[in-house]
Amino acid sequence: MASDPFDFRERRAVLATMHAKERVIGPVLRDGMGLIVEVPHNFDTDRFGTFSREIERKGSQLDAARAKIEAAFGRTPSTTIALASEGSFGPDPYLPMLPFGREIVLLKDRESGLELIGFDAGSETNFGHVEVSDAGKADDFAKRIGFPEHGLIVMGCVDGKPSPDAALFKNIATLEELNRAVERAVRLCGSAFLEADMRAHRNPTRMRAVGRAAADLVRRFQSRCPDCDYPGYDVTRRIPGLPCDWCALPTRIVRFEVLSCKNCGREEQRKATERETADPGECVNCNP
Repeated sequence: MASDPFDFRERRAVLATMHAKERVIGPVLRDGMGLIVEVPHNFDTDRFGTFSREIERKGSQLDAARAKIEAAFGRTPSTTIALASEGSFGPDPYLPMLPFGREIVLLKDRESGLELIGFDAGSETNFGHVEVSDAGKADDFAKRIGFPEHGLIVMGCVDGKPSPDAALFKNIATLEELNRAVERAVRLCGSAFLEADMRAHRNPTRMRAVGRAAADLVRRFQSRCPDCDYPGYDVTRRIPGLPCDWCALPTRIVRFEVLSCKNCGREEQRKATERETADPGECVNCNP
């Protein structure tokens, strides 16, 4: 019998990070896949983009993760498996007043050609920012985002926009340091822009999201195609149309999920919900 090309037990994987993500990714992948996760010495991921804006990320979230992986392979040419994580933060797509975070953990195996992505998305994030002109308001914002356990970044603010070229302060550890950074930014620019530090090693809330994305990667890896045994057999699209309980017209509520295999193309449709009908309150005909 041919050996399983996806038996990753005791194989080494290089993780492209400089922000200690191995703390949450390593144990999850060790337990779920048998991988031994290692980090390159002095590996710089800031060159692919920084949350503090002094280096702009090129391309999409996935593009950045792939670039990190290729750089990690370049640093460790004997390694065949690499990992990278990338986060993206902004307003909730449906409730813009709420913050929203998206995390991916990407795995690439050069031997088999496997590329697999674990996801986490939701409003469990402390992402936020504020413009201030005095240290008192900075203290209020710091309390809201969980400082000092959660880090803060202070930038200059010019015309209501963050300006890291004018002033930039990271790795602030105390309220005294925060106040000094705010005062200097205000002195230089007239106001200061404060933002939650979204680097994983400075943001425990984000670090937990990275761990959840790693767990989702393991789940997808363990989900094998019934036909060809390729990993990643999972939901790739959702079909709305659950009928309204009153008028029977299709609603936007998801009725079916489609699972598919990236390798052989197998597809399978399954019910997305045990409900047979949607509530009339979810129907644009009955509740316009």
